[in-house]
This record gives sequence, structure tokens and C-alpha cells, in this order.
Amino acid sequence: MSSKDRKKASAHRKLQRLRSAINSTAELKEKVEMLNQEIGTSRMSTSQNPLPMKVTVETLEKGFLINVFLEKNCPGLLVSILETFEELGLDVLDARVSCEDNFQLEAIGGENQSNTEEMDAQMVKQAVMQAISKWSENI
Repeated sequence: MSSKDRKKASAHRKLQRLRSAINSTAELKEKVEMLNQEIGTSRMSTSQNPLPMKVTVETLEKGFLINVFLEKNCPGLLVSILETFEELGLDVLDARVSCEDNFQLEAIGGENQSNTEEMDAQMVKQAVMQAISKWSENI
């Protein structure tokens, strides 16, 4: 193979690598744009539900341990949750609440003696989450 042919083949290989890199870059750009769109979509869905929250309910021997955490201060939310406890027939036996920078509630709710309906932790959790949802619609 002549020197001229080798140079031509070398230039052709370099051109192929360059084309390959350009195509890879274009594909990466497309992937980045798709990911940015997904991030934008997820941000919109979290802005429609602006209250990231954590609600846990554990069954105790006679009642429930209820923990609620929201990332922001929520004036009036405690009242809504306590009204829900009352509707469920739960008496608050002990509670700790913090409403300064975020909302935290740890409560022990005992079933009211007059409550004849059997209650489980999932039912209590759903009721608390519903109370938070209703409260957030009214703010």
C-alpha cells in the first residue's frame, strides 16, 4: 500500500470516528432534553401537590401511634387532624407537636369506649391523610 493510500485510509478512519462522536453527542443531547422534560413534568406534579408529607400509623396494644411530618409550617393543620381523631373516635392520650419550621406530630390515640366500629392502622392513616388533603385545599 502506498503512502498516499495509507494517509487516505487514516483520514477516512478519523472521519468515521468524528462522525461517530458527533452522532453520539446528538444522541446524548436528545437524552438530556428528554430527562429535562421528565424533570419538568415531575416538578409540575409536585407543585400540584405542594405538601410532601410522611404519615405513619402503628398499632399499639390499646390504640395507635400516629406520626405526621410535613416539610413546612402548616397553621391550622393540627386542628384538622384533631377533628379527624374525634370523628374516628380516638382519644389523644399523649402528643408532641412542633409547628416552627415544619409540622411534626407524634400522638398516641386510644380508641374511645363508645366506639363500636373496629378500626385498624390503615384506616387511621387514610383518615389523617384525607384531613391533610382537605386542609391543603382550603389554604
